[in-house]
Amino acid sequence: MLHSPARTALALLGCLAGSTTVTAVVQAESVLHLTYPPLQHQTTAERIFLIGTAPPSGTVMVNGRAIARSAAGHFAPSFPLQLGDNTFVLDYNGRDEQRVVVTRVPIAPPLPDGAAFLPDSLVPARTITRLPGETICLEATAAPDAIVRAHLSGLDIALSPQPPAVRLSSNAAVLTATNRPQPIAYQIFASCIRAIAAGPLGIPEFYLELDGEQIARSGPGSIEILEPSALTVVEVTAAAGVARSGPSTTYSRLTPLPRGTRATVTGAEGDWLRLDYGGWIRASETQPLESVVPPQAIVRGLSARQVPGATEVTIPLSLPVPIAIQQDDDTLTLTLFNTVAQTDTIRFDADPLVRRLDWEQRDPTTVQYRFQLRSAQQWGYTARYDGTQLVLQLRHPPQRQSRSLTGVVVLLDPGHGGDELGTRGPTGYPEKAMNLDVSMLLAQALRERGATVYLTRTDDSAVSLGDRAAAIAEQQPTVALSIHYNALPDDGDAIETAGIGAFWYHPQAHDLAAFLHDYLTETLDRPSYGVFWNNLALTRPHAAPTVLLELGFAINPEEFEWIIDPPSQQALARAIADGLVRWFDRVAPQPTEPKR
Repeated sequence: MLHSPARTALALLGCLAGSTTVTAVVQAESVLHLTYPPLQHQTTAERIFLIGTAPPSGTVMVNGRAIARSAAGHFAPSFPLQLGDNTFVLDYNGRDEQRVVVTRVPIAPPLPDGAAFLPDSLVPARTITRLPGETICLEATAAPDAIVRAHLSGLDIALSPQPPAVRLSSNAAVLTATNRPQPIAYQIFASCIRAIAAGPLGIPEFYLELDGEQIARSGPGSIEILEPSALTVVEVTAAAGVARSGPSTTYSRLTPLPRGTRATVTGAEGDWLRLDYGGWIRASETQPLESVVPPQAIVRGLSARQVPGATEVTIPLSLPVPIAIQQDDDTLTLTLFNTVAQTDTIRFDADPLVRRLDWEQRDPTTVQYRFQLRSAQQWGYTARYDGTQLVLQLRHPPQRQSRSLTGVVVLLDPGHGGDELGTRGPTGYPEKAMNLDVSMLLAQALRERGATVYLTRTDDSAVSLGDRAAAIAEQQPTVALSIHYNALPDDGDAIETAGIGAFWYHPQAHDLAAFLHDYLTETLDRPSYGVFWNNLALTRPHAAPTVLLELGFAINPEEFEWIIDPPSQQALARAIADGLVRWFDRVAPQPTEPKR
């Protein structure tokens, strides 16, 4: 839902934002100010940065040593961390002392002494169900010279030492170029079985022997083998069921499943269900269907028509089945699972967007439709079930005038707001205000160039990520931009890292992200942070090309001054608007009638 609060004068808002920034800086000049970290902080990082400011005329000391600062007095030095407590004493001119204790904890807990399993290392870690004949692995972590075995359903299973394993960094490690596998100092013991008969196998019991001492521990989850002739069928109840490649939120997202999708449950892990086509979904986003056999759909003749701003394709199915959508340079591929084609006729008239529609039965239960497009740039799509009929809309390029944004609808999303501050600059000035300052200036610049502009917020309102994404789906803009300023994980370098970054998720947004990144860095002579594919809430919407812009690092002492400078904010807003004009001139020239 869009928020339309009381402030409507864009120019006035820009002035107010600038004056707020100045006030924050003036207040910081009276004392030593530490923005980050908090005075008591815990981290797994090997180093930490201290972000803050003090009047530029004096000297800031950290543990008795003077630190470098910007001309405005801001600082962001990094220091190595030892395991345990690390104390940093900051003072300004021998007064205004602040003491910070940063506790570095190990990424994984230390292996207990004696006969013991590493905490939370027993696998399966929660109750699971699988089909007959599937591989089920039991796993435990202990001292290298331990002897480990397990009992399960009357079987005595020896768990063998495995080759040295590695720990993968978090996905955020890409942002600091630290995404390298690290060796694990533990010994993993594992063994796998296959159960043929359906029924409960129970909870595995794990046994460890070390230096004459023995212990036994029950596993955290039970194991059950499903009866193939009595599998549960579920229906997706969420508007867009979140399908993933595995049974937790750490696994990658797949194409969302429209409400009404039916699929057979072929396994479970905790509160996650594995569906017959391979995706996993939370049980809470589905409901079981009583006495329903595993869905197998047929599809017959398709038809397409033009509706305002889009080509609408209706696909008549006997049942609503799982789908996947993949975009390539000049194609969009729709995959229907658990489906057999009985298609003899397709109606697809000359179309301004689609050059041709091809289809094939890829395997006995998978049908694919490949939309051959007239241009590489795609403008968004929606997919929904209307009963058992799948309705796919492919959006047309905007009807616009050259060298302007007339006919273009832009949705701007000023990130954060309300209690959600975002990152903070050295003075403590919050990102939520920086985002709003520039977004309001950008809205004005876009309107001056002919665009219609919507904003997810125009004041310090709290807007959920779900509401922001819903606004894109509801308004269906030509493009959507989420405006942010950047920070780093603790192990980053806040002094040496600066610049503009652009983030995209769907291929239809890649060219826009790369173009704006290049245009802004070149036009404004700003550093480049890079262009990233990233699974973010505000890059995932697919109704329009959607890009998240990180316009600079608020924690960088030098770049922060550029970020809060009113003339620089105006120049940035104008550059983004001009960049959009140039991008549209390149990818969406004046439309022509399709050849007949």
